Amino acid sequence: MLNVEGGKAAQVPLLVVAIAMVDADGRILLAQRPAGKQHAGLWEFPGGKVDSGEAPERALIREVEEELGVSISAACIAPATFASVSFGERSLLLLLYVCRKWQGVPRAIEAAALRWVRPVDMHALAMAPADRSMIGLIEALL
Repeated sequence: MLNVEGGKAAQVPLLVVAIAMVDADGRILLAQRPAGKQHAGLWEFPGGKVDSGEAPERALIREVEEELGVSISAACIAPATFASVSFGERSLLLLLYVCRKWQGVPRAIEAAALRWVRPVDMHALAMAPADRSMIGLIEALL
């Protein structure tokens, strides 16, 4: 899809949703990107792409089930922030939601590993670019 902006063709950003799952100790669940994917080995908030015609909240519920094997309810997620990052010709718009309640125990189904960390400790991790830009706000929210 192309957008016409100021007479130039610009690619529509890839829409991605992610979740900051907060446990009872105030830690956030992070997923490590698997080998073979862009930014392999970097840490990120779990989530994924929004399919065409799909509502972001519905995509988040689907992605959390697929990637972590846990169920979340739309009533238990709240929008927190967003990040916009460009990778050359391609750009990404990441919508981050917060969730404190879910059913099941998160498993690394699609990630190389999972890790529960305090927001302040995220600064020391190798984070994906869009996710790194949101650490300060997550610290302030929690």
